[in-house]
Amino acid sequence: MKKYFSKLWLFGITLISMLPFTSCNYNKLVEKQQNVEQSWAQVENQYQRRADLIPNLVNTVKGYSTHESETFEKVTLARAKATSITIDADNLTEENLAKFQAAQNELSQALKSLLAVTEAYPDLKANENFMNLQTQLEGTENRIATERMRYTEAVRDYNTAIKQFPTVIYAGWFGFNAKPQFKADEGAQKAPEVQF
Repeated sequence: MKKYFSKLWLFGITLISMLPFTSCNYNKLVEKQQNVEQSWAQVENQYQRRADLIPNLVNTVKGYSTHESETFEKVTLARAKATSITIDADNLTEENLAKFQAAQNELSQALKSLLAVTEAYPDLKANENFMNLQTQLEGTENRIATERMRYTEAVRDYNTAIKQFPTVIYAGWFGFNAKPQFKADEGAQKAPEVQF
């Protein structure tokens, strides 16, 4: 009986001595998780900014080109699809992020088609409103890249923290699961072929 109580006593002391480390780690995990969620919100914010610029850009181009309706329709549909896919920070999964990224990539391709159309219209390229919208769109694309990088860093920091010992033992108990990362676009590893 004494052996049983001494083992129980030892277990209790060990548990109590680990409690401060557990609570400190828990608080750090909460902080890291909040950082991931904040970073994700900024990613969505910049994609929304891009989506908000598109109708003005399309309308400006429409004023110069009435026979590019297929391109306008592609951009409009891609924008609608991209803005319909939103992911709550609590539902960040590989699958949800892949759907989100695919819709955003589709919109990027449609925008490239729209901007390629403008090459045929010198007056449009000289239009101050169009130039302003194009500059804003380029700036937004840069902001998207920056916010995606910050999100990636926050996720790396968080995912590393939940896999480190002793945190790995209890992180899952408290619902701290790995967060997904953005994947490179298909074909991104190939350098574009340039011919002169």
